[in-house]
Amino acid sequence: MEWITAMQQAITYMEAHLLEEINYEDVARQVHISSYEFHRAFSFLTGMTANAYIRNRRLSLAGREIVETDERITVIALKYGYETPESFTKAFTRFHGIAPRYAREACARLTLFNPLAIKITMEGGKRMDYRIVQTKQQKFLALVRSFSNQIINDDENHDIPDFWGECNANHLVEPIRNLRPEGKRDLYGLCSPAQEGADSFEYGIGVLLDEETLPCDPVQLEKAGYRIWDVKPGTYVVFDCMGQDGDCISETWSRFYKEFLPQMGYEAAAETDYEIYFEKGRSGLFCQLWIPVVKK
Repeated sequence: MEWITAMQQAITYMEAHLLEEINYEDVARQVHISSYEFHRAFSFLTGMTANAYIRNRRLSLAGREIVETDERITVIALKYGYETPESFTKAFTRFHGIAPRYAREACARLTLFNPLAIKITMEGGKRMDYRIVQTKQQKFLALVRSFSNQIINDDENHDIPDFWGECNANHLVEPIRNLRPEGKRDLYGLCSPAQEGADSFEYGIGVLLDEETLPCDPVQLEKAGYRIWDVKPGTYVVFDCMGQDGDCISETWSRFYKEFLPQMGYEAAAETDYEIYFEKGRSGLFCQLWIPVVKK
């Protein structure tokens, strides 16, 4: 229920401040959640980012105001947060399918985007296999890059898949993957924990660094662009993501927030979460998703 309450509070706050200069970070502060965790939870629970929600609500209201009043379009553009008529026209046209100047014509078709309302619905009723695992301290050797929080669950953004593509195309992972014994050359997609006030997170592609990993020179690896990534001991819930592409990861995250957390007495922990892409995974398994949690 905590997540339901927090999301409803967030929506109420956004609706009350639509005409002000706000973004997901402002909303996160109001519900006392880190901006990173709020952005991720909101997007997986609602299917859109908080910034997209704010933008769509403003454009919906702007369309209605253009139709129902004689106010100049430039004034309406400023009212809803657009500094120039050009930027407003571009956003309005993308959202409504027509330019603002045509919205007042007879039979003009506009898009309505109503406020979200959180409702209690029947969830579950189907299997959601999971494991709870206590992990020891772990080390990984990875290529790491920083990404904006705003790309999380953004269907139009391909920065992280492109990062994987770049690493594969340029054989950047092979030098560290070959440090692992054959049959255990699994790749890890490492995602940094939430950092208060940060507008970005780190994502790394790497391998496990343990007693089975061949000896290596950390200094030389660092010069080559690799980094050691430390993960503290903790409790993880583990899900098998079954599917042909990354959509199954998003679906699992969504079910984690909608079904697992409300029922199981856990909450997300501020530690690294990661995907494991097995060298020799079973048929139909895209990856395993390991999410850090703590008991309430």
